[in-house]
Amino acid sequence: MTLVSAETVSAWRRFIESFPATKGERSWLQQFFFEIDENLIQENRWWSLLKGLGNTLKITLVAVLIGVVLGVIVAAVCSTYEKNKESMARRKGVPFYLLKFLYGIFRVYLTVIRGTPSVVQLLIMFFIIFKSYNNGVVVASITFGINSGAYVAEIFRGGILSVDNGQFEAGRSLGFNYVQTMRYIIIPQAFKNVLPALGNEAITLLKETSIAGYVAVYDLTKVGDMIRSRTYDPFVPLLLVAACYLVMVLILSALQRKLERRLRKNER
Repeated sequence: MTLVSAETVSAWRRFIESFPATKGERSWLQQFFFEIDENLIQENRWWSLLKGLGNTLKITLVAVLIGVVLGVIVAAVCSTYEKNKESMARRKGVPFYLLKFLYGIFRVYLTVIRGTPSVVQLLIMFFIIFKSYNNGVVVASITFGINSGAYVAEIFRGGILSVDNGQFEAGRSLGFNYVQTMRYIIIPQAFKNVLPALGNEAITLLKETSIAGYVAVYDLTKVGDMIRSRTYDPFVPLLLVAACYLVMVLILSALQRKLERRLRKNER
């Protein structure tokens, strides 16, 4: 795919070829442009970097969605059991045993995911669980989503427990059942309380996807490493990769602040 005209490329080549032949004869600015040409322009390496950036964004977006959905479910079950286990234990009905079983499963999930490194989880998913599946982007998205869900669950659990018990009673007095009370009253309030922590988790997840290259996913970091291996210049590729991550983090931080301001404005 060509996004730059042939005339522009030709003019750039003439500009670079006008520099002295040896590094010692070039000025620092000429050397900078030469290294940009070598690491970014030649062989359309900039396009490879863009594709790596696209894969990083895909993995992050899907993982965030999986993590939020999974985290909310786990947090709702765990907080419900912790708040109502004594009253439900006296009735000892099917809902109590089902909730207790799910709580045990989710506690194991939280312990295992938070107690093992992300890279080990990624390798297990790619080489054992999905060993016959060749789409590394999908495997990485699922892995990071499951990993993020454990941390989002604890974030949401704390947010749910921070909501006053009077809100539960208000929901029940309006005729809502427990699920409706959680959905329409508790979860929205908990979301407002934990939004800064969720934003930090999203930023952490974005940076954590840089290990996807361990399973041959051509993400941003992997492409930067491939460029370095071709040009033998670690400075410019790594600087470009770091700059891309920094810009994405700044954008996410700005969106988080904007959402927080809007939520505070709606409370007035």
